[in-house]
Amino acid sequence: MFEYTQGDQSILLLLYGLATILLTAVMFWIWRGTLKSAYKAERLDKAGKHVNSFTEDLKALLDENLYRLLMTPPMIFIGALTILPLIFMICMAFTNYSKIDNHLVLFDWVGLENFAALFDSGSILGSTFWKVLVWTLVWAFFATFTNYIAGMILAIVINRHETKIKGFWRFCFVLPCAVPMFVSLLIMRTMLQPDGAVNVLLRELGVIAEGASLPFFTDPTWARVTVILINIWVGVPYTLLQLTGVLQNIPTELYEAAKVDGANSIQSFFRITLPYMLYVTTPYLIATFTGNVNNFNVIYLLSGGDPVTDLASTAGSTDLLVTWLYKLTIDKQYYNVGAVVGILTFIILAVGALLTYRNSKSYREEGGI
Repeated sequence: MFEYTQGDQSILLLLYGLATILLTAVMFWIWRGTLKSAYKAERLDKAGKHVNSFTEDLKALLDENLYRLLMTPPMIFIGALTILPLIFMICMAFTNYSKIDNHLVLFDWVGLENFAALFDSGSILGSTFWKVLVWTLVWAFFATFTNYIAGMILAIVINRHETKIKGFWRFCFVLPCAVPMFVSLLIMRTMLQPDGAVNVLLRELGVIAEGASLPFFTDPTWARVTVILINIWVGVPYTLLQLTGVLQNIPTELYEAAKVDGANSIQSFFRITLPYMLYVTTPYLIATFTGNVNNFNVIYLLSGGDPVTDLASTAGSTDLLVTWLYKLTIDKQYYNVGAVVGILTFIILAVGALLTYRNSKSYREEGGI
C-alpha cells in the first residue's frame, strides 16, 4: 500500500522561516525593553522615589506614552506587509525559484548566479536588462521634464494678468483628471491602432496612402515617442495644478523690484520665477521621477511593452523595468530574476533620489534663490 503525502514547498519554508526570525527579533526587542524598565524601576525604588504601578502604567499610555499606543498598530502592519515581503523578495533573488528545470516547488540557494546572469551583457537576459535599463532612464527623464516644462508654460500663460477667464482655461486643461487614467489610455491605444480612428482619418484626408498606416506601436522609435507624448497629455494637468499654486504664492514685490532695476520678462523668469519654482517643487520632481521609473499603467495599458523586435528577448522596446518584472514573474514565472530586477530598481531609485536631493540642497545653499 502506497500512501501519498503533500511534499515540502520551499517558498512556504522560506516565508515561515523569515516570519519566525522577524518575530524573534521583535520579542527580543520587547524583552530588552522590559529589562530596561525593570532596571529603571529598581533604581527609583532604591532612591526612595515613586514607582508606577501597573494601573498607572496603563494610564500613561493615554498621556505621555500616547504616541507608543498609536504607533504600535501601524508598525505591526508595516512589519507584516512591507518589511517581511521586502526581505522575502531579497532572499528570493539568491535562489533558483523559476520554472527553469522545474524549481517552482523545491528550489535551492544559488548565491549571486542570478546577478551575474543579469549583468552579463553577452547573454540574452543580460542584453535585455541593459536595453530596458537605458530606456527606463530615458523614459523617466523625458516623462518627468516634458510634463514639468509643459505644465510650467501653461501655468505661466494662464496666470498672466493679460489672460482673460483664467478659471475657464484651467478647467479645460484639468478636465482630463476627471476621467480615469486607464480609460483614457485604452481609448488612445484603440485610436492609434493600424485601423484605428487616427489612421483612418489620415487616409480619408489623403495624408497617407490607402491601406497604409502610421506605425505608432509597431516601430520601436515611433512607439517610444508616442508613449512620451501621450504621457504629457495625461500628466500635464497635475503639473499645472502644482505650479499654479506656486506661481500665485510668489511675492509680487519681487517682480516690481526687478522691473525698477530694469529687468525684462526673460530675466525676471530666470532670476525669480524659475528658481522659486525649483526650490518649492524639488520634492515633487523627485516623486515624479520615481513614479515614472515605476510607471506601470502608461506603458502596459498603452503599448503593452511592444513592439517585440527580438523574439528571444523577454521584453519589448517600450518595456520599463517594472513592466519587464511583471512579465518575468507573471508570464514567464522567472521569479528569481524578477526579484533581482526589483532589487536593482529599488537601488536605482534610491541613488537617483539621493543625488537629486543633494544637488537641490547645494543649489539652495549656494544662493540659487
